[in-house]
Amino acid sequence: MKKLNKLAVIFLLCHLFLGWQAKAKDFSPVDYVNTLMGTDSEFVLSNGNTYPAIALPWGMNFWTPQTNKMGDGWVYAYDHYKIRGFKQTHQPSPWINDYGQFSIFPLTGNLVVDEHERGSWFSHKAEIAQPHYYKVYLADYDVVTEITPTERAAMFRFTFPETEDAYVLVDAFDQGSYVKIIPSENKIIGYTTRNSGGVPDNFKNYFVVVFDKPFVTSDVWSKDKVVEGKSELEDEHAGAVVKFKTKKGEKVHARVASSFISFEQAERNLNELGKDSFDEVKAKGESIWNKELSRIKVEGGTDDQIKTFYSALYRVLLFPRKFYEYDANGDIVHYSPYNGEVLPGYMFTDNGFWDTFRAVFPFFNLMYPELNEKIQEGLANTYKESGFLPEWASPGHRDCMIGSNSATIVADAYLKGLRGYDIDALWDAVVKNTTHEGPVNSVGRYGVDYYNELGYVPYDVGINENVARTLEYAFADFCVYKLGKALGKPESEIAIFAERSQNYKNVFDKESKLMRGRNEDGSFQSPFSPFKWGDAFTEGNSWHYTWSVFHDVEGLIDLMGGKKEFVSMLDSVFVVPPIFDDSYYGQVIHEIREMQIMNMGNYAHGNQPIQHMIYLYNYAGEPWKTQYWIREVMDRLYTPNPDGYCGDEDNGQTSAWYVFSAMGFYPVAPATPEYVIGTPLFKKITVSLENGKTIEINAPENNQDNRYIQSIKLNGKKYSKNYFNYDELMKGATINFEMGAEPNKKRGTKKSDFPYSFSNEK
Repeated sequence: MKKLNKLAVIFLLCHLFLGWQAKAKDFSPVDYVNTLMGTDSEFVLSNGNTYPAIALPWGMNFWTPQTNKMGDGWVYAYDHYKIRGFKQTHQPSPWINDYGQFSIFPLTGNLVVDEHERGSWFSHKAEIAQPHYYKVYLADYDVVTEITPTERAAMFRFTFPETEDAYVLVDAFDQGSYVKIIPSENKIIGYTTRNSGGVPDNFKNYFVVVFDKPFVTSDVWSKDKVVEGKSELEDEHAGAVVKFKTKKGEKVHARVASSFISFEQAERNLNELGKDSFDEVKAKGESIWNKELSRIKVEGGTDDQIKTFYSALYRVLLFPRKFYEYDANGDIVHYSPYNGEVLPGYMFTDNGFWDTFRAVFPFFNLMYPELNEKIQEGLANTYKESGFLPEWASPGHRDCMIGSNSATIVADAYLKGLRGYDIDALWDAVVKNTTHEGPVNSVGRYGVDYYNELGYVPYDVGINENVARTLEYAFADFCVYKLGKALGKPESEIAIFAERSQNYKNVFDKESKLMRGRNEDGSFQSPFSPFKWGDAFTEGNSWHYTWSVFHDVEGLIDLMGGKKEFVSMLDSVFVVPPIFDDSYYGQVIHEIREMQIMNMGNYAHGNQPIQHMIYLYNYAGEPWKTQYWIREVMDRLYTPNPDGYCGDEDNGQTSAWYVFSAMGFYPVAPATPEYVIGTPLFKKITVSLENGKTIEINAPENNQDNRYIQSIKLNGKKYSKNYFNYDELMKGATINFEMGAEPNKKRGTKKSDFPYSFSNEK
């Protein structure tokens, strides 16, 4: 009996171990991603302003179901009930809109090409939306549509009913397009020129669609009418439609690819699909996503927290978009959205640096340095092709937002050790920005002559958002100075940037202890309301922008009169009611509304300027307040649902805030080597770095109540600082957090524990 008992125990243990091993091996974070998170949005209220991107990480082309009319930036709205197409999209934001888009759509019965009439009812209950796979039932046509992508191609699978009238329609959109049907090859080719700006005159997106079933008939169409007797059409709005006879449950496949270079290159890009079946392409896409998402493994949270984390991480890994292709020799080439030429080398696009300099690019420097080295090469190419660095590219320079934030992205990468690209060209580019306005106001530095002469952009010289510009230029100057030092530039050449990094002081009003517009004669704007949105600020007010001194928080503390006053001002952001002055805009813009309804005072997490502010308690000796508010924001303002964000997601930035904050630290000041500590969300996080090292973050007592850090051990040693160092993390680290329900008001209170400030260095 004893032997049998021992054997039974051994068998049970082996069974449990093998089951655990299989479960660990089968961990599939892609299953936790909700690509519909943030899609319950509209012009007046953003819960993310996202669409379900069917894509591979940083892919050149995305796909999405289209519920809204052609040209509408809100391409997919969760509360809509009809789909009118499946669109290849390059849209980074509804405010920036799309370019190079076209759509594919199946239908049965009477042929309808008009986009307003052809839409079919659908239900989210009959919809599967994953990063690598989308499936939906089109009820009006009894057709199931499935899509799975590669970086530059995709495969569609349509499951039709029994009918003699099964159609697939290709819509090349308006603003100038072309289609040609080649029945002998079961093929449609075409191009679209539709864009929203930022393109040369010769811009086209060339596409090819190849079916695995011969056509019964085929036609071209213009606007909303079929054009008889033609297989080719160039028009303001061209399209093509092919007809099949199908049996019940018959599957028709379409292989689709596109290129910004040529039809030949589009055919070449189609080879990404190889000879794979739909399910094989899908499995490869799932594997790619799981590989990237598994780089950060979270354990010990609620299902909603895990879903929110991986849904946010998915968004971080979408942009910037790879705007390059592989030619016949396998060499990397790109169509330049700046001069219209086809040139060698990398190019990336669809990114607003005003948003992403804060956390997305610091995330890449930690997790994806090899990718960011390619992005840096692409930035150098942009400078060589246009004379300026991009600030908001989609695909070329767009006049949107403010700042000179490309300097931050260039400096942070180089200072974090990234190499292998033309840093000399990038140095020339960031220095040029400090003395030049660009071809559009968002590029270079708008108002730079005033800034360099007076130390600020004046309020009364017709340059809007002047305080915001001053603050962002000052931080960029700090980044230029730090980059210059790392490159060994002489102090006589770079000292001016250190000096200008202090220009934030010139727009600080000691009376209100807030940033305030300043006139050319040196007087402050009057009257002044800290609740006025816009005007001297960008999509925010003085309560939001006062904290934009990323590099010198100690200097800001001194201006406010010391740590006690500084903390009081931080507290006030949450204490003052969510009142606002919208007179500059003449209406309540969505960013205002999102602040108003969140019940967190004047804290406006839905927009980027204030997202780092909660971490600033660490600089003034009260880190437990950071810990309290970080958890409040994570618990209250993020969910894995269609209304899961509290404002614009913006190219991964609002998501990157969540991902970093869940890990327990955040890059308050890019171009410095520090990540400021917040509070971890999960009991355990395992971070696999690109260099093979691992960061293990343990917080076993973590739960909803235990948000406060009692103590930290870094690699087994007690750790009192309020930040982690980049180099320490990159070597691999074990971080043990002891958590509790009450704040430890003794930890992290010494000045030696505070994060970096430029004033302390000087």
